[in-house]
Amino acid sequence: MSFFLTKVLAALDDGGDRPLFIQDGVTTYHQARDRLRRLHGGLGRVETVAVDLRNRPETVLVQLAALLRGATVVLVPASAPKADRLAAASGATVVTDRPHDWPAGDVRTLGDLDGEPQPLNPPETVRLLFPTGGTTGTPKLIRHSGIYDGMAYIFTPSPDGPGRTLLVAPMTHMTGNATVLGTLLRQDTLVIHDGFDAEAVLDAIQDHRIDTLSLTPPRLAAVLDHPKRPETDLTIVRSLSLGAAPLPPHRLAQALDVFGPVVGQGYGLTEAPMIASISAAELVGRPERLGSVGRIVPGMEARITEDGEVEVRGLSMMDGYLGGPEIGAGWLRTGDLGRFDDEGYLYLLDRADDVVVVGEHGTKVPTTVVEHALKTHPAVRSAAVFGRGDRLHAVVVASGEVTADELKALARETFGQEHYVPAAVDFADALPLTDVGKVDKRALAQLVTAP
Repeated sequence: MSFFLTKVLAALDDGGDRPLFIQDGVTTYHQARDRLRRLHGGLGRVETVAVDLRNRPETVLVQLAALLRGATVVLVPASAPKADRLAAASGATVVTDRPHDWPAGDVRTLGDLDGEPQPLNPPETVRLLFPTGGTTGTPKLIRHSGIYDGMAYIFTPSPDGPGRTLLVAPMTHMTGNATVLGTLLRQDTLVIHDGFDAEAVLDAIQDHRIDTLSLTPPRLAAVLDHPKRPETDLTIVRSLSLGAAPLPPHRLAQALDVFGPVVGQGYGLTEAPMIASISAAELVGRPERLGSVGRIVPGMEARITEDGEVEVRGLSMMDGYLGGPEIGAGWLRTGDLGRFDDEGYLYLLDRADDVVVVGEHGTKVPTTVVEHALKTHPAVRSAAVFGRGDRLHAVVVASGEVTADELKALARETFGQEHYVPAAVDFADALPLTDVGKVDKRALAQLVTAP
């Protein structure tokens, strides 16, 4: 039997009447177990189930019910265009809260799955498919199986007693999915938000005594900059993990100052969720490490190619892409450019696709380092840099008075090279974000006009 599913069922049994989910009320562990049994009965015999649901307790319960049926589960990203969602879930039984987006096939709502409770017998293995993305083109489907058994070994109840975790990432994304399953396996309580709002995060930390949460850099910035933050008691937080995109060093330093020595950073991909990590203890007295995503975790290996790209292999790897060969012990190209220091700490420079070739001599400029430089200006809340032809274009969200010329001068002074100076700087009220919380540069590039 699947070790992961066996541990999940044991946690639901052991949790009793303690709260598991908090969202518009409380769902206890035993209530969740009973709902899981009804969903399991309502699904019937299925081969593949696509979960297209917003953040709610039933999202993960439908996933678990399908896995207990021995079905392959496709987690459909809410932010993906309709055509990509249709492609990802082709041939599957779709469970959704937006049935109008699924005009044909075996489409069911949660109301259709209120069946007779049946015994829950875990199969030998679990099979999940995660789409690679969905912002452009048809997404590839990533096959994962063994990593969930790894979760069952890693996430165990704390000797200090149950904690409270806040979820803002989508449950159908790898980060959000690992958060909810990890909370269940630890027998903690999960406070569920359907989407991100900085004030709501601060309220939840104080009202629900949240001790564990995960944020992307743009969302961390929004929390740090919110006017309600200074009056919020943040001392209860004992674990704030950051990831999904490179974090500006000054923002990490600010987070450590505001939250204390509880801030860590991780690096992973949907294809390989656990690659590197760094803890607050490793940052104390080492400001040069503020720009690092940490050392490679046990069981994983990483190397830098001649082109500067990070490649990885090891235990947290996907099985492969659907329709493709097994990965085995092979190296995976991450698409990230990086470097190691002498102590084995990894520093990410940019996404390879986001590097802009500037000027007649073809200088390769990583846009992330330019963004980090612009964000050091005290009046800049956030910034994004991308290519418009062979020139850099910046879009800045300002919290005070600052001009485009000042920001160009800052880049010029920081790098000493004109290639790193944006040819144009636009100002905006906010940067578009994906549902996961990353800056959506493709959407941003479509919103601005060429300089």
